[in-house]
Amino acid sequence: MPDSLHQFIDGRWVASRATRTLTIVDPYHEVPLGRVTAGDAQDVDAAVAAARRALPDWRDRPGDERGAWLDRLADDLAGRRGALMPLIARNGGKPLAEAAFDIDDAVACYRYYAVQARELDARQGASVTLDNDAVRARCYRDPVGVAALITPWNFPLVTSAWKLAPALAAGCTVVFKPSEVAPLPEQAIAEIAAAIELPRGVLNLINGDADGVGIPLSRHPGIDKLSFTGSNPAGEAVMRAAAEGTRNVSLELGGKSPILVLDDADPERAAERVMNGLFFNAGQVCSATSRLLVHQAIAEPLYAALTRRIDALVLGDPLDPATTQGPQVNRRQRERIAAYLAVARDEGLTALRDARHRDLPEHGYFIAPTLYRDVPTHSRLWREEIFGPVLCARQVADDAEAVALANDSDFGLAASVVGGDPERAARVARRLEAGNVWVNTDQIAPPQAAWGGVKRSGIGRELGPWGLAAYQEVKHLMATG
Repeated sequence: MPDSLHQFIDGRWVASRATRTLTIVDPYHEVPLGRVTAGDAQDVDAAVAAARRALPDWRDRPGDERGAWLDRLADDLAGRRGALMPLIARNGGKPLAEAAFDIDDAVACYRYYAVQARELDARQGASVTLDNDAVRARCYRDPVGVAALITPWNFPLVTSAWKLAPALAAGCTVVFKPSEVAPLPEQAIAEIAAAIELPRGVLNLINGDADGVGIPLSRHPGIDKLSFTGSNPAGEAVMRAAAEGTRNVSLELGGKSPILVLDDADPERAAERVMNGLFFNAGQVCSATSRLLVHQAIAEPLYAALTRRIDALVLGDPLDPATTQGPQVNRRQRERIAAYLAVARDEGLTALRDARHRDLPEHGYFIAPTLYRDVPTHSRLWREEIFGPVLCARQVADDAEAVALANDSDFGLAASVVGGDPERAARVARRLEAGNVWVNTDQIAPPQAAWGGVKRSGIGRELGPWGLAAYQEVKHLMATG
């Protein structure tokens, strides 16, 4: 059983003074998989102090050097792919193919920001055109300082790469808190930092829960930047903590994303887009397109195509290559989703597919892939983030109705449009209130493009040059002569 009973502080693994541990459970076998230290405020103090000591040297290094370190990190992570895939699958419950995607996505992110780091110095001191010819102005981008990075459990190694890579590229030092639900794969990042001899204190990893580590880290006066991905209640707590010190904050929070299927779409191709947008990672995706708005002219053919594909999903052991849907990440998550299914029964929703249509595995925290049709817009299942394999659908009469219903949401992280005419589909997509919109494609998040949402889905952007800018402060120097 892999245990991680130390914290990674100042370039080495050290024992925590905290004696409490957190048991990590295999969601398929429902047995303990490992333990991690449940850190405390003293661990946070030590990690922040180490990051602050390391900051002057790290931020002053040439961008070429920081880029070289990121490439070394990417190389080592890629070399551990075979060992990490089953660990991700066992800790989080996702099938092996999805675990492989996580690692490859993380490696690509580190490599992208290695390039960005190398290009930083050439862009420093860029001239700014002013109306006043007597004054010269130059623009510089400085690292924001010590960054606290708090990540969720659904995409280990991915969401951490989205924060760690740009922060380190920018010249920040970091204190990283992985989720206490799926922390085991993330230990590899600290192991790699030690293996490649990343300068001490640049990257510190603290295991623990929200009370022991998350709250003290968010409130710590030695933190200059807070970057959080997770639930809205937790994100709002982080934002309140950031307000106390008037600190820089980035939040990537919840979603209730729509997928619009236009009347000229091919039902079979559209069904593939719908399936991939919702049932990936057992629906545990912040951008999951869980609201299906389908034109009434093709609704029935689409529903038929979806039910066939739902029936074809293979629920089982994440380590079995045949499995296409694993269990939910833990018992709590399964119970949370089950509570929504109870609401659906109370509301009298019509299920085209649910647990009555298949046998679930004998063990594991499974939720049957579920499809409701004709879901009213006032339903809790239509309006609230379920974070599970539950698709809610309703028919629309035209594009205008589809856009109006899609935008009628507290969230605006992502959306999808599927249609036969690409130009028409793009026009519809342009009218959607979301940070990321896919047109006739599956959900992709390449490191070159921004990631983030509007409304209650968060503040700021990750990935691309925008993700790098999140860890930089802009400075203008103006002088005469």
